[in-house]
Amino acid sequence: MGTARNAIPATLIPGDGIGPEVTKATVEVLEALGSPFEWETCSAGMAGIEAGGDPLPAATLDSIRRTRLALKGPLTTPVGGGFRSVNVRLREEFKLYANLRPAKTIIPGRYEKIDIVLVRENIEGLYVAHEHFIPVGDDPRAVAVSTGVNTRDGCRRIARFAFEYAVRNGRKKITIVHKANVLKALTGIFLEAARDVAKEYAGRVEVDDRIVDACAMQLVLNPWQFDMLLCTNLFGDILSDELAGLVGGLGLAPGANIGEHGAIFEAVHGSAPDIAGKGVANPVSLLLASGLMLEHAGRPELAERLRAAIQATLLEDNVRTRDLGGTASTVEFTAALIKRLGAAG
Repeated sequence: MGTARNAIPATLIPGDGIGPEVTKATVEVLEALGSPFEWETCSAGMAGIEAGGDPLPAATLDSIRRTRLALKGPLTTPVGGGFRSVNVRLREEFKLYANLRPAKTIIPGRYEKIDIVLVRENIEGLYVAHEHFIPVGDDPRAVAVSTGVNTRDGCRRIARFAFEYAVRNGRKKITIVHKANVLKALTGIFLEAARDVAKEYAGRVEVDDRIVDACAMQLVLNPWQFDMLLCTNLFGDILSDELAGLVGGLGLAPGANIGEHGAIFEAVHGSAPDIAGKGVANPVSLLLASGLMLEHAGRPELAERLRAAIQATLLEDNVRTRDLGGTASTVEFTAALIKRLGAAG
C-alpha cells in the first residue's frame, strides 16, 4: 500500500536488536490503517555508530527537526567509550520535558482493569547528571557526588501538562509523587509548584500527593485508587516500570516524549539482543506507542481502531507472542492484527 496523499511527515528510527523487527511490524500495521505517516528512516544507537561513528547522527537530528515527530525502536547505548544515553540526549536536544506512560490492562491475569497514566518530568531532577568524584588518600574515586536540579518553571510546566491532559481525557484525579519529607528542596519545590498549578483546576481535577515509597507499595496493594501519577524524573522512571509490571510487562507498555517543538514515541523495553533475528519479538509496545503518536498527530480515530484490533487479536483470536504465553512469531502476530484491522475496516 502506498503512502496516503495527506500523510504526515515523520522520522522512523528502527533501533537496535529486535528494533528493526518490531518497527517493520508496526509500519506494516500502520499501512493497513491507510499509511497515515510518510517516513524518513534514520539510524541511532549501535546502528548509528556502525553507519557513521555516532550513536546519534546529525542526519537523524536534522530529520526530527524537520518533521518534529518520530517513532523510535529500542536503542542500545554502548558501554564505555564516553557515549551518553541516546534517549537522554534526544530528550535534551528537543526539550522533550514530558514523558507520558499509560498503563492499561489488556490481558487479564495479573491485575484486572488497571487504567493509570503516569506523567514524568523528563529533563530535570537527578538526570541532569552533574556528577563528580572526590579523591581521598590514594583513592581518586573515594566519594561520588551527584547533584539534582529541579526548577520552579520546569515543575510548573510538567504539572500543567498533566492537568491539561487530565481535562482533555476525562481523568478525575492526579496524585503528585514526591519525597519532600527528606529531599525537602529538590522534591519539595516539585510538590509546591504542582499544588500551585492544581489550584487553577479546582473543581475539574481532584489532586492529592503521596511519598514515593508509600506510592510504590500502594501500587501493588491497591492500584485502583490511582488515576494519574505526576512524578519527578527519577521517581517516574521507576514507577512507570512498576506500572508496566501490573499490566504484563514492558512488552505491553508504550511511551511518549513530548515537548513544545517535537515529540518522540517509543517502545519502552530494551533492544533484547538475545532474541534479535529470531522472529519472536513482541511488537505491541511499539504498536501502542504508534497509537499515542496518531493521537498526538490528530488522528485519534485511527488510534482507537488500532488499540481495539490489538485487544481483539490478543483476547479473541488468542494470537500471542511467546512472552505473553503464546506461540506466534512476530510475523504471525502482525498478520493476525492486520487481518483484524481489515475485518473491522
